Amino acid sequence: MATVLIIGAGGVGGVVTHKCVLNKETFTKIVLASRRLESCEKIQKQLPEGAIEIAQVDADNVDETAALIEKVGADIVINVALPYQDLTIMDACRKTKVDYLDTANYEHPDEAKFEYKLQWQKDEQFKEAGIMGLLGSGFDPGATNVFCAYAQKHYFDEIHTIDILDCNAGDHGYPFATNFNPEINLREVSAKGRYWENGEWIETEPMEIKMVWDYPEVGPKDSYLLYHEEMESLVKHIKGLKRIRFFMTFGESYLMHMRALENVGMLGIEPVEHKGQKIIPIEFLKTLLPDPASLGPRTKGKTNIGIVAEGLKDGQKKKIYIYQVSDHEKCFAEVQSQAVSYTTGVPAMIGAKLMLEGKWQGKGVFNMEQLDPDPFMNEMNKQGLPWKVIELD
Repeated sequence: MATVLIIGAGGVGGVVTHKCVLNKETFTKIVLASRRLESCEKIQKQLPEGAIEIAQVDADNVDETAALIEKVGADIVINVALPYQDLTIMDACRKTKVDYLDTANYEHPDEAKFEYKLQWQKDEQFKEAGIMGLLGSGFDPGATNVFCAYAQKHYFDEIHTIDILDCNAGDHGYPFATNFNPEINLREVSAKGRYWENGEWIETEPMEIKMVWDYPEVGPKDSYLLYHEEMESLVKHIKGLKRIRFFMTFGESYLMHMRALENVGMLGIEPVEHKGQKIIPIEFLKTLLPDPASLGPRTKGKTNIGIVAEGLKDGQKKKIYIYQVSDHEKCFAEVQSQAVSYTTGVPAMIGAKLMLEGKWQGKGVFNMEQLDPDPFMNEMNKQGLPWKVIELD
């Protein structure tokens, strides 16, 4: 039916590639590309012979990326490279007039800040090119945005509050490791928290606000308020919203290590002098930590990610919880990856599948909650991410 170019061959890229192969009726030609060809070769060896093609590309280079898009005849580009590369890959798609999808919003390489603004500014360019850009088609952002849209469509006349709840209860056996790119993960977690209430953003100190939430199939876990990117778009698109927050679980060992590393400057993003050379501390730390892609075989336990929405239906107060539980070992058995990569990679494939099948269509740049949630929710159940809805008192 279509040719897909997947850019990025880390843990999430591996999941996307595996799931595209399992949906060959939609993705008839699959090309996986990365700066390091050996990363693509590793994933290629996990799959049946001839299932995918591989290529090398510098995604920081618009012309080189555009040339590869044209060479392989891509109908859509799935960007699971670093968020620093979102803008150049979007520019390459605009240049070649090919649809674009990513899983995380743009991050500034030299500033601990991530935002949609620069991607949203490309909306008019995408409209002029006659193509669609889908932003944040991972889990959070991604599936959580769709959960909010599904709640709005089927359960509420107005949603007043949303709490996004992200629990990873997996155990990889290391004293300290990150489940996705350490630079992205540690910058995100060590930044100041933010939530939106009554039309304004309220800033908190890192890990200042904590609550305990009882996650189904996992149990009670300490959950800390962070700023997370999907809130930036949800405040624009959810009717009647008065407050939105994001919480993520962390174990005491993780927090202890992170605080110690931060206190000695290892999370810094500015170059420092070391034996006559300039090094960036967080990049050096990345080389010392386990590769997130290597955690799959040793991670046990479950993830639980969802939203709690409260509002009005027919004049009555209503509160619901939509969530999805994944098992690390089951994910590895299917696609040789742990559940954090799985829950990000599967929604990326689903978003691309819906675009190629014409179920999600449009010209310009879109966030997930702007589209009909039903086809995505149906695909989640088919593709290994079954979800549940429960009503709360």
